[in-house]
Amino acid sequence: MHKQIYVNLPVSDLPRSRAFFESLGYAFNPRFSNDQGACLVLGDNLHAMLLTRGFYAGFTHKAIADATATSEVLVCLSCDSRDGVDALVAKARAAGASVPREPQDHGFMYGHGFDDLDGHTWELVWMNPDAAPADCG
Repeated sequence: MHKQIYVNLPVSDLPRSRAFFESLGYAFNPRFSNDQGACLVLGDNLHAMLLTRGFYAGFTHKAIADATATSEVLVCLSCDSRDGVDALVAKARAAGASVPREPQDHGFMYGHGFDDLDGHTWELVWMNPDAAPADCG
């Protein structure tokens, strides 16, 4: 199976996007970053490539979605705790993200999220698999 994931996201202002994610505590891999794209390290073997819209356009023949008006992807990341979910949402809000909905508490699973500066939706979830119902999937 696959060993890594790189989610590619178009951004309108790469330095601004870098500063936003750095304020959340994330780092960038300088080896795979330049003035057209930045490799956001989300975890071991988990990455998001933040690409200028012009550079992103070179990888697709399709129109590039305006994520502030159209949902093109929901990036979901696991967190170690409910508090971790809430803390990251709070940091994102303080850094300029919008928080379009309230947290969702399903007992065994807790989620919240934010829309980044370009409108990309980042879902954050904590789950206790031992408490999940048998018919959960």
